[in-house]
Amino acid sequence: MRMPHLSTWCSLLAPGVCCVAGLLSSGGAGVWAQSTARSGTRAAVHARPDLSPFAPGYAGIVFTEVPADRAAGARPARGGIPPAPFATGGRLVVLAKNGATRVLTPDFESAADPAVSFDGKRVLFAGKKTPDDPWNIFEMNADGSGVHQITHVAGNCRSPMYQSALFYLNDARPSYQITFVSDAPGELDESGRPAKNLYSARFDGSGLRRLTYALSSSYDPFQMEDGRIVFSNWQRSHAGSGSQGRLDLFAIHFDGTDYAAFSGPQGRRIKHMACTTPKRMVAFIESDELRWDGAGTVGALSLRRNLYSYRAVTAPGDGLFYSPSPLPDGSVLVSRRPPERTGVHAIYRLDLETGRRTLVFHDIGYHSVQAVALVSRPEPDGHSSVVEDDQNWAKLYCLSVYENDLKREWMPPGTARRLRVIEGVPPTTAGSATQKRLLGDVALDEDGSFHLLVPPNTPIQLQITDSNGLALRTSAWIWAKNKEQRGCIGCHEDNERTPENTFAQALGHPAAELTLPPERRRTVDFARDVMPILAARCATAACHGSGARPRLDAGSDLTGYVEAGRARTSRLVWAVLGKNTARLWDHAGHVPVPKHMPPGGSPPLTDDERQTIIEWIDLGASRHAAPAAGSGGQ
Repeated sequence: MRMPHLSTWCSLLAPGVCCVAGLLSSGGAGVWAQSTARSGTRAAVHARPDLSPFAPGYAGIVFTEVPADRAAGARPARGGIPPAPFATGGRLVVLAKNGATRVLTPDFESAADPAVSFDGKRVLFAGKKTPDDPWNIFEMNADGSGVHQITHVAGNCRSPMYQSALFYLNDARPSYQITFVSDAPGELDESGRPAKNLYSARFDGSGLRRLTYALSSSYDPFQMEDGRIVFSNWQRSHAGSGSQGRLDLFAIHFDGTDYAAFSGPQGRRIKHMACTTPKRMVAFIESDELRWDGAGTVGALSLRRNLYSYRAVTAPGDGLFYSPSPLPDGSVLVSRRPPERTGVHAIYRLDLETGRRTLVFHDIGYHSVQAVALVSRPEPDGHSSVVEDDQNWAKLYCLSVYENDLKREWMPPGTARRLRVIEGVPPTTAGSATQKRLLGDVALDEDGSFHLLVPPNTPIQLQITDSNGLALRTSAWIWAKNKEQRGCIGCHEDNERTPENTFAQALGHPAAELTLPPERRRTVDFARDVMPILAARCATAACHGSGARPRLDAGSDLTGYVEAGRARTSRLVWAVLGKNTARLWDHAGHVPVPKHMPPGGSPPLTDDERQTIIEWIDLGASRHAAPAAGSGGQ
């Protein structure tokens, strides 16, 4: 049985802390120190492997140990959160009440991501028997016995989670399943890396279902008390925004339905590793930069108002934290390391209300992360599901696009005329961009409502457009599952407000069918569709005189005239329409409007030509050739 190292751990405490290391008992290990709390008072802090006062029925902690030298080369992935290799060479360890430790996975080259069952007696984890194996999900008893493999030929599988009871309508009875993260489809995400999505499966590996269909990867699933899963998803900013994107928290039901934002814009740019506590708090890790291990400070939300209740639990000077998990008293287990790269993660108990932390375990040769208490907990609510895999349709409806986060006078009724529905096609090669195809363009009802029939399991973006076809507001990527009928209140509305009790006009007639087969979904390509218009109407002597004409082979001379994703603020569109089309919420100011294009005496652009330029910009102004998907459309 291996005993933990107990050498100096002063570097793990906040600045100004003095400490003395020592053995407290012959049966285990302990450390005591005098700690200066954030309030300035002094109190004793002990290494406390026995958490029975905070966790009735406590039977120890299972956690991941990663050798410090194996983690030293880890780097954050470009455009996303840190990659899986941080856990390469890791192993699962159980920490007993007396401080003794024992390795649970001696037969695995790598093991990580422990999750404890509702009764506290079993453990799910991700593992590899040899370096060349893919990551798979395994289950074992809490003492390490009875190991069996769950997933097979399902890609690299990580971050497993126990589900509560789920009942599909064509099932004979409710079943218990697991949720995990996998790169199974072999797709690329918006950054050109292997895409990771949430999946579910039965305990024998059958019934594999994909739950998320975002264009960027999903991570860190955790089931909340109401049965929904909170997870993190990368939100890539559109080109030209100057932002690096965000990693935010989202929620779905555990059949993949009702995808919705879970965290608001408050706090830091990166939020992940969320868990909920018995006191209805959500703890997560947040940061403004991508560190090699994904560590950051601890933030919290209240389940009562998750979009507007953000607060910081720890400050940057408190150290860098990783992988919180709940304890029955409302506190969390969390790993912490000093800001310096040379320090290792130790396990602490953290009080979310006071920010006070207590050392639980530290081994200077290993990063000790992903600690989960072996303790029973209430099973989250079970659910029935409307999803039927053989039904190749889904419905989207909206009560009114005029319910939004803008001032009412900025977008009065009648401003929005139509709805543009866009399909996102994942990149096919590293470095290529997400392609966008038009599923359709439909008129909004007079009250701003709409009702659509769309392909299921498809990334979809919605744009409301004005009388010129210019996008006024654009949604993030969403999806709906087979046979799901999914509704929203408005367009970027306050999700915590109850709408007026009115009948949406769009629900009084059949849904607009936007279910064309992929080969008939229209694309807008610069080389094929836009350049011929500019070459024939703009790059001429009539427009540019006898001087040098602009180079349009790659759109090089359009820099400064096109804002990708926003035709209404693009000066090229102002020239085409002869006016500034920015809206009040764009805060464009008094920008000079270019000369009307083409000038007087030249044949004007047709309505179709103007709309092609507008659609190209609103769809992202891609300069790369899009695959020809046919000229059909709706």
